[in-house]
Amino acid sequence: MFIAMNRFKVVKDATDDFEAVWLGRDSHLGEMEGFVEFHLLRGPEHEDHVLYASHTIWRSRTDFEAWTRSEQFRKAHGRVPSTKPLYLGHPQFEGFETIQTVGVPNANAASAEPV
Repeated sequence: MFIAMNRFKVVKDATDDFEAVWLGRDSHLGEMEGFVEFHLLRGPEHEDHVLYASHTIWRSRTDFEAWTRSEQFRKAHGRVPSTKPLYLGHPQFEGFETIQTVGVPNANAASAEPV
């Protein structure tokens, strides 16, 4: 498994606009071989920004790299130019190979309400 993350330092008064861009976009991720899951994360607030991270899980690094070269990637990242900056600097990419995964056994059954 491979986890791809981008961290964004979003200008405090632009958080609503930043979230609207992400929530309103067509990601095309579901069209890709090896795509598992996506999360948009809101992190701590700092003096001049709020930290966000996009967190995507892939079956393998190879699948992630295929995504970055795909037409779907180009479509998902084609944005309408904004009149104001949404974040400070460039996003910071971090990629991780999974070494260990621990999960809740029968997680679906554990979250189900008793009958």
